[in-house]
Amino acid sequence: MPRLGRTLISFAMALLALQTLPLQAEPRTSSIEECAACHGLDGIARDSEVPHLAGQNERYLYNQMMAFRAGKRAHKEMRYMARSMSVAEIAALSAYYAALPPR
Repeated sequence: MPRLGRTLISFAMALLALQTLPLQAEPRTSSIEECAACHGLDGIARDSEVPHLAGQNERYLYNQMMAFRAGKRAHKEMRYMARSMSVAEIAALSAYYAALPPR
């Protein structure tokens, strides 16, 4: 199966897993929409200070988000974002951005 197909299946499975979580009191925007504010829906950041995520290695993206979440990698905004995400959301986002074509 092509890499993109496997990645999209992984992303869909992660999203299904998220649907089984208890509902939060307030509706939350999609994690992709939150990331897209800086990194772009296409994974290409519009600001030269923000890294492109499209086509990055999935494991690398996952590990970096987990490092932000644990406070092992310092960045105020990314720590805030990562702490509000579940491990399943981080895995799904990593798969999503890794599947996008790099610039």
